[in-house]
Amino acid sequence: MATVTRRALSGSTNGRGIKVTGTTIAAAVTVHTAVAGTTDFDEIWVWAHNISSRSVRLTTAFGGTTIPDDLIVTTLRPRELTLICPGLVLQNGLIVKARAGLANKITLHGYVNRIDY
Repeated sequence: MATVTRRALSGSTNGRGIKVTGTTIAAAVTVHTAVAGTTDFDEIWVWAHNISSRSVRLTTAFGGTTIPDDLIVTTLRPRELTLICPGLVLQNGLIVKARAGLANKITLHGYVNRIDY
């Protein structure tokens, strides 16, 4: 029987928001590093908040940087909170990273449901 435990995103400090400072994939911030191994899974939930007065493009690298396999691109409207990762699963220590079209305008909030089998 599986056990589910809610955890903060590993890129977060004390469960606080993660500021997206990078504007390139090379400078992207780490949002979460998934559980190691191939037995358990992390179900990842992330919302993005745009504090800018204009729309900002957010690119999330979900476990890699291959186009289009690993990249999720979202245009965030001004001053809105938007769900960008609706419970997608990842494992084997893969990393979720994010970069934005404008630095320091997007903050990410969320959590992970760790599913242990």
